Amino acid sequence: MKLVIFDIDGTLVDSQLEITRAMNHGMIAAGLPEMEPARILSIVGLSLPVAVARLLPGAGPDLHERVVAGYRESFIAARAAGALPPLYPGALDCLDTLAALDGVVLGIATGKPARGLAAILDAHGLTGRFITRQSADGHPSKPHPAMLHSALSETGVAAGRAVMVGDSTFDMEMACAADMAGFGVGWGFCPAAELQAAGARLVAPDYPALTRALLEWAHE
Repeated sequence: MKLVIFDIDGTLVDSQLEITRAMNHGMIAAGLPEMEPARILSIVGLSLPVAVARLLPGAGPDLHERVVAGYRESFIAARAAGALPPLYPGALDCLDTLAALDGVVLGIATGKPARGLAAILDAHGLTGRFITRQSADGHPSKPHPAMLHSALSETGVAAGRAVMVGDSTFDMEMACAADMAGFGVGWGFCPAAELQAAGARLVAPDYPALTRALLEWAHE
């Protein structure tokens, strides 16, 4: 059996607008000025408290907590209003293609909390697609490999027969730390050159290219 593990934000769903809005809501709620979207998107993939601490390295934990609370408040309001980040074009076709293969199972590894992950998967009808779902709850933030180790343990798949698909250097570094292949995606929040420098075996420019690469890998 082989295991393909997907990141969520910037890989399966285009959540950049949602993330930048939520982070700036948190900044304003804490009495801070808004940040440029590029700076905010540079921390996507990290667990929320770690991401905020990286954005505000000189601030104390109380200020960090206020920004985190404002961020979560924005997300809850967006969900209540029915706002939903879209899947990237081709994402569903890729998942369908992989699900049809004998001996290939799918997983998730995300910096989102479990509740946020469940909401995204449910809204897109993807809840039953992934045999293992690893989130920020109960794990250190990426790039620590704990999420991938748990996914391997749950599925019984060896690291050499698994691949991590993600858009951030944190995803690629996490894959390397778990002795797993990392496939980068070029449509997320991180330049291809940075993904390659972080250990990506390849960087796919779009979902059709990623699907072809995963099919080749599955049949190796």
